[in-house]
Amino acid sequence: MESVAKALEEVLSSALPQGCITVGVYEAAKSLNADPDNVVLCLLATDDEEDVALQIHFTLIQAFCCENDINILRVSNLRRLAEILGGVKPGGEPMDLHCVLVTV
Repeated sequence: MESVAKALEEVLSSALPQGCITVGVYEAAKSLNADPDNVVLCLLATDDEEDVALQIHFTLIQAFCCENDINILRVSNLRRLAEILGGVKPGGEPMDLHCVLVTV
C-alpha cells in the first residue's frame, strides 16, 4: 500500500506544475464533460460525509469514469493530498479535494 501512495504522490507532484490537475467536484464534472479523453486518473475522497448531494455526484462521476475507461482511486488521507497539492486556491480559498482529476 505504501508503494501505491508513493507512486500517487509522484504522479501528483509531477502533474501539478504542468497544470494537469483539476480539483473539485464541480470542476471535475465540467472537465469530464468537456474532454474525457484527456483524463487519465480520477481521485475520489473516501470520507464519511453524509452529504447526499456529494454522494450522488460521486456515483455519477464513478459511472462516467467507468464508461470512459478512466482509472479511479479512492483516497482516504485528504490532509496528505492537501499537502501535495498546496491546499488552497489563489486568493486563500481552501480546495475542494473530494474529487481530483489528472489529465494529459
